[in-house]
Amino acid sequence: MNVVSFTQMRDGTYDDYKLLRSLEPKHWTGTAARLLRELERQGEETYEGYQITRLEHALQAATRAVRDGADIDWIVSALLHDIGDGLAPQNHDRFAAEILRPYVREECIWTVEHHGVFQMYYYAHHYGWNRNEREKFRGHPHFEVCVAFCERWDQSSFDPSYAPEPLGFFEPMVNQVFSREAYKQLGPA
Repeated sequence: MNVVSFTQMRDGTYDDYKLLRSLEPKHWTGTAARLLRELERQGEETYEGYQITRLEHALQAATRAVRDGADIDWIVSALLHDIGDGLAPQNHDRFAAEILRPYVREECIWTVEHHGVFQMYYYAHHYGWNRNEREKFRGHPHFEVCVAFCERWDQSSFDPSYAPEPLGFFEPMVNQVFSREAYKQLGPA
């Protein structure tokens, strides 16, 4: 097996970094599979106190996007919008946005990145917090899109009686999005 000679990056040689560069594309092409495995793993975890698993929430949100006629960027964004809940619970929205950033358009990224604040509209007042925290973003070009994302696909997707599409249904879409050239300008839908 080819491995680098260094134990500290600063000691790496041209040949070491040439080797690593040749291996990177294989790792990159595995991103979709790793994300799908993480979603599967989330099927083993409930949101403690909720009636469904984290995977079921993701599937419900993405299924609602499909049934609303959303495009592939929105569907995959809805599927992955909470992927960071387990690893980054205090900033899961930004975590998910960074995963999506190289592959989907800005409107989707901004919405995923800010959905946590926008979701506060539904519950913050029960904790004595400001439910209208999202208002600080009013006037932003994606404000209304984020409101709609939360209303139609996110906040309504905690329902054990809602039948979502299975994860396998979304696998080709995840593969398609994550096979795109990273950071290529995608433009509007």
